[in-house]
Amino acid sequence: MNKVTTYFRDSYRELVEKVAWPSWQDLQQSTVIVLVATLIITGIVWLMDFSSNQVLKLIYSLFK
Repeated sequence: MNKVTTYFRDSYRELVEKVAWPSWQDLQQSTVIVLVATLIITGIVWLMDFSSNQVLKLIYSLFK
C-alpha cells in the first residue's frame, strides 16, 4: 500500500511542480494552428476525393 501512496504523491508533485503549462496566448496560438491545419488537410482530402470521383466517372462512361 505504501508504494501506491508514494506513486500518487510523486505523480501529483510532478504534475504541480515539474510540468510546464502553456500560457493562454500559447494555447490560443496552438489552437489556431491546429484549426488551420485541419482545414487545409480537409480541403486536400476533399479535392482528392472529388478528382478521383470525376476520373472514375470518366472511365465508367467509356465502357458504357
